[in-house]
Amino acid sequence: MSTARPARDLHPGAWWLWAMGLAASATVTTNPLLLLMIVGIAAVTVSLRRADHPWSSSFRLYLVFGLVIVTIRVVFRVLLGGGFGSSVLLDLPQIPLPGWVAGIRLLGPVTLESVLAGLYDGLRLATIVICVGAANALANPKRLLKSMPPALYEIGTAIVVAVALLPQLADSLRRVRAARQLRGVPGGRIGRLRAVVVPVMEDALERSMSLAAGMDARGYGRAGDLPRSQRRTTGVLMLAGLVGICAGTYALLDQTAPRWLVMPGLVGGVALAGGGFWSAGRRVQRSRYRPDRWRTEEICVALSGAAVAAGVLGPLRDDPLLHPALDTFPTVTTTALVVVLLGIVAALVSPRPVLAQETAPPLEEVGDARAA
Repeated sequence: MSTARPARDLHPGAWWLWAMGLAASATVTTNPLLLLMIVGIAAVTVSLRRADHPWSSSFRLYLVFGLVIVTIRVVFRVLLGGGFGSSVLLDLPQIPLPGWVAGIRLLGPVTLESVLAGLYDGLRLATIVICVGAANALANPKRLLKSMPPALYEIGTAIVVAVALLPQLADSLRRVRAARQLRGVPGGRIGRLRAVVVPVMEDALERSMSLAAGMDARGYGRAGDLPRSQRRTTGVLMLAGLVGICAGTYALLDQTAPRWLVMPGLVGGVALAGGGFWSAGRRVQRSRYRPDRWRTEEICVALSGAAVAAGVLGPLRDDPLLHPALDTFPTVTTTALVVVLLGIVAALVSPRPVLAQETAPPLEEVGDARAA
């Protein structure tokens, strides 16, 4: 008797919470070892838990974008005067600039410290982009739209369509390249690029228009009427919640502000804003067919990313190793290593995804159905 867990698709919100936890931890460190660990955790999780849907193959594009970000950041450090430090790697001639651009230097001596600073900054931004790409490759955008709160339905639709654009382009590129290979189309690299870009963009545009037409036919974006008193209540709750959150955030950042404003302002503002969202969601009338449920695996995956963010933003926030010096080799502590490795728990506790070939009927059954 097999004890393997049955395959099923995880709730898309769990993958996004996990990825946002990893991205939040990457924002507070420039240690390349920790950042590369986060990228490795995201890559391993995607390789183990991605399905065979079209959007699942977009992760490699995000890896390429991350490499481009790091390269551009280092190149700008070289071009725009990265001359601080004493270890000169390359002594380029400095181009004189007019006085109204004081503070900006074009070329000049390139030091090891300036190159490392650009490398660390670029790697941090690339890690955030790769974490978003991991969530995009693991989460089903259509199910994510279905799971949006009613109050965020309209803006959620736009966000989901925008997030799904890159995977859609990746799928279009794959299909266009396969069609050209089957036809044996010759041509150089530049010629192939020019011949591929137009069909890919046209296919992506047509699929986007088909998605918009299908959403309109199914009543997406239609809202019910609410009495004027309830609309006023919604507006008051939203404004009061916004004021409370702003007051609590200001008191948290300003050490001279009264401490009693922090928790009441933040908690009260979030509560009032939640009430406003609930009231605003009543104007959206729609039903859900088989709504996604949060189970133990979803909670563990979300807590995995939250634990990484809480550990880095909390106990490790003042750790000097999060921002290593540019003149020494970066190192990590055992505590930081354990905290970041908590992100791999998502790949261990999540179930195997359902593949499209597992849900498709066998070919003989399709042939019998057509013959009948």
